[in-house]
Amino acid sequence: MKTLNINAARSQLSSLVEEAAAGNEIIIAKAGKARARLVPLAQTAPKRKPGRLKNLFKMHDNFDDPLPPDIAAAFGMDE
Repeated sequence: MKTLNINAARSQLSSLVEEAAAGNEIIIAKAGKARARLVPLAQTAPKRKPGRLKNLFKMHDNFDDPLPPDIAAAFGMDE
């Protein structure tokens, strides 16, 4: 944790933001009293939307049918 007065923080804001983004906490003080805390933002996962890809893919009716013998043999699936 690092403490700076407001004038020093003003002149170093860009580097302080990068430092906070890296995981460090910075306290900004005015007249020797802590006034603000600069901390990294918590990473949030984007919200999922169920069904977003609906109707983009089609599963053919014969999807589960056995493979033709020559193709099954090519994959080493011959019985």
